[in-house]
Amino acid sequence: MMQRSGRKRNKRPHVASSAFQQLAWSQVRTPYQPVEILDEGQIDAICDTAYRILEEVGIDILHAEAKETFHKAGAKTEVGSDRVFIDRDLIKEAMSHAPSDVILHARNPAHNLNLSPGHISFGSVASAPNVSDIERGRRPGNQEDYRNLLKLCQSLNIVHFIAGYPVEPVDILPRIRHLECIADMALLTDKVYHAYALGKERITDALEITRIAHGCKSWDDFKQKTRLFTIINTSSPLRLDGVMIDGAMEMARHNQLCVITPFTLSGAMAPITVAGALAQQHAEALAGMTLLQLVAPGCPVAYGGFTSNVDMKSGSPAFGTPENAQAAMIGGQLARRIGVPYRSSNANASNCVDAQATYESQMSIWSAVMGQANMLMHGAGWIEGGLCASFEKVIIDAEMLQMMTKFLQPPEITESSLGLDAVKDVGPGGHFFGTPHTLERYETAFYSPILSDWNNFENWEENGSKTATERAHSIYKNIINDYQPPDLDISKKDEIADFVARRTAEGGVSGDF
Repeated sequence: MMQRSGRKRNKRPHVASSAFQQLAWSQVRTPYQPVEILDEGQIDAICDTAYRILEEVGIDILHAEAKETFHKAGAKTEVGSDRVFIDRDLIKEAMSHAPSDVILHARNPAHNLNLSPGHISFGSVASAPNVSDIERGRRPGNQEDYRNLLKLCQSLNIVHFIAGYPVEPVDILPRIRHLECIADMALLTDKVYHAYALGKERITDALEITRIAHGCKSWDDFKQKTRLFTIINTSSPLRLDGVMIDGAMEMARHNQLCVITPFTLSGAMAPITVAGALAQQHAEALAGMTLLQLVAPGCPVAYGGFTSNVDMKSGSPAFGTPENAQAAMIGGQLARRIGVPYRSSNANASNCVDAQATYESQMSIWSAVMGQANMLMHGAGWIEGGLCASFEKVIIDAEMLQMMTKFLQPPEITESSLGLDAVKDVGPGGHFFGTPHTLERYETAFYSPILSDWNNFENWEENGSKTATERAHSIYKNIINDYQPPDLDISKKDEIADFVARRTAEGGVSGDF
């Protein structure tokens, strides 16, 4: 007889375990067709508007060599002006060289990432100036927390790549910060990682550290594989900054991946309509990718979608909104139209790890996955619209990403799984707990959570009535305590350390930006 709702149930003994259970490492592959919000005619209209923007309005290219590259390819330029007008035929010819299938090679080949259609990779939070947990609160980024976030992301199988500095370690001088940070990524993780394209010097240093970590004896050897990626944000509306172009061109010449990502916030840096913002996004992305194909035909590029809206009451960016979700899915359609990998984000605007942070992130994750983004930036740890990296949110996001991964694995339909014999064994009114069909499968039949507490109320209360955020705090601390660095030859470690020491002694890069 079933127990009535509300009646107190018998308590089960609770056995605490410090063991961390998670899904095995595996890149996500979706068996489903992407959700396409717009029909072909509507996508045509966005693409045509994007071409007209570049042909009739133009885009400012704040880099003399890049502007000259466009000019030599047939784009219209004007003496004394940064404006470049790019014809659609020039764009289509250049983009015909861009590869549709890209493999990102980690120093551990088991962590290589396939960015071809239907494959999805989840990245860490990146670029936050602040970091937080519920024990020490919100604080400026520092190297200790930066390293702990790297350790956490290395330990979580569902985090496939390091999307950038999970938090900006502002206690390291800007001129040498990239040296310490890239070295930490190469030493503390064996996954694919990102380098900031803030000028040629920083990218050259990042390429060198990555070359050493991958054991490449020459640059010709290094260029045979794509091992590093960067995000190139356009300065919306309709501007490509010189410092970003410098880094992007160097990456392209080394056959490394540049993800061109316009920062098109609808109502602020782009038209207030989703359609208008997407047309501008498409124009800016095409301009950046076209430039790189002119510099190094066939170099890997990807289309970044980051269109969202602002709160028209305050002007603050909003994320995880219906408009943000629609733009993410349509961005996938636009990337598929030109045949390049697509990047989206897991973003929210909540100022703490609460219900808002979770439901806005779920909107972001669902739209990115069902729109078939190949790279999900900021997949684990983002809060405050990107101004803070939260240790607890890393764990909460990891749970959501794991659940999404299991969702993308359709159930097995076989004679055995259909369980007719089990139904015959039990018959009407029985239960299935003790059947051979159950006993053979119970350990692996269902998703096993990292974070969720499925105890009844009495057991939950007896164990401290901990919220998901409090449980996430304990989990992240345990993971960091148990962290083991990935293997790397001592000779490579020494060579990286020597390079960082030499470049630091030289003063690092020439600018403090």
